[in-house]
Amino acid sequence: MKKMFKVRYTILAVLCLMYFIAYVDRVNISVAAPLLRKEMGLTATELGLIFSAFAYPYAAMQIFGGWLSDKFGPRLVLAILSIIWAVATILTGFAWGLGSLIVFRVLLGIGEGGAFPSATRAMTHWFPPSERGFAQGITHSFARLGGAITPPIVLAIVAMSGWRESFFILGAVSLLWTGLYVWLFRNTPVEHKWIKPEELKEIGFDEKATKEVESQRTPWARMIRCMGLVTFIDFCYGWSLWVFLTWLPSYLKDSRGFDLKQMALFATLPLMAGVIGDTLGGVVSDTIYKRTGNLKLARRFMLVLGLGGALAFILPAIYATAPITAVLLLSASFFFLELTNAVLWSLPIDIAGRFAGTAGGMMNTGFGVAGMISPVVFGVLIDRTGSYEVPFLISAGLLGIGAICAMFVDPTRKACD
Repeated sequence: MKKMFKVRYTILAVLCLMYFIAYVDRVNISVAAPLLRKEMGLTATELGLIFSAFAYPYAAMQIFGGWLSDKFGPRLVLAILSIIWAVATILTGFAWGLGSLIVFRVLLGIGEGGAFPSATRAMTHWFPPSERGFAQGITHSFARLGGAITPPIVLAIVAMSGWRESFFILGAVSLLWTGLYVWLFRNTPVEHKWIKPEELKEIGFDEKATKEVESQRTPWARMIRCMGLVTFIDFCYGWSLWVFLTWLPSYLKDSRGFDLKQMALFATLPLMAGVIGDTLGGVVSDTIYKRTGNLKLARRFMLVLGLGGALAFILPAIYATAPITAVLLLSASFFFLELTNAVLWSLPIDIAGRFAGTAGGMMNTGFGVAGMISPVVFGVLIDRTGSYEVPFLISAGLLGIGAICAMFVDPTRKACD
């Protein structure tokens, strides 16, 4: 018997591509950073300011972008946001100094700020609860894959043309994705001309019930209470993630003595470990839920395991004497860190349902705030101590705090009952 074509998996593939492209455009500057720093005479503190400039509008756009998607639909909102970040990426190639780089990174943060909450909202009507962990896991795996292959991609373009050209090319790719998304995506399954009744039944989409819920007002107070702890855990997670996304290439060059070719390889390894961790974390969480029916256990277990494991491996990485050993330990740490990502992004859907865009924005505000602080703190401490030890120890401490807090997360506490 021929298997039925699943429209929702086509939608998922398009969203995976968005996560991939978004992270390439987000972390490409960290790969070009050593060249930028040399050409423009930037200090480590100034470079940290450039990295963190993205995070301020990124954090500010989380709740607002998610709310816009809840109100106007993710198809329109995500298309507009992707155009903004594409233009910002292209403009970065025209940068002439510290001020212009900060302005263009701010614009990029505006564009990407509401993207992931909008994508979470886009998944709400397309995937049943038993597939949400997998959907969030695979999309964020593509995000990490984008981050992982950015070093060789950017460095290859740099070698052929220059660092500015890398931003022109990557921005153009983002514009192409926008066209694909608008063509293929619809806000609900019933709006899609390819959908079949059998798949609607699998998804469990109820058009009448959805319209009734759509008319409800956003339960702000209850949502803040339900999402507060999740937001703080996302801050603890995000602190370390920002370290990997912004300072890893510079750390490998300055502290471990890798040249550009070695940096392209060894900056990729930790992020590739994260690709596996993202998908595995979502799949394992879904499997626990399917076998036990205990959503609380399924989400808590992966959060504690992921944050605790990341802590266990980052500490020896700080003091490893062999550069290759340090990279392997950092890869293991990042693998465990990313086990938590799909679970974190499943929680807004679990808790808020129809308001998952707003809830996802609340949660990812924690990640955005971490991005405001983490890169700058890293840069300042490196300038003052001449070492990466203290910044990494701060990351380790926050991982431990996050793991403890994760024991109290309750995905069954609904924000919109």
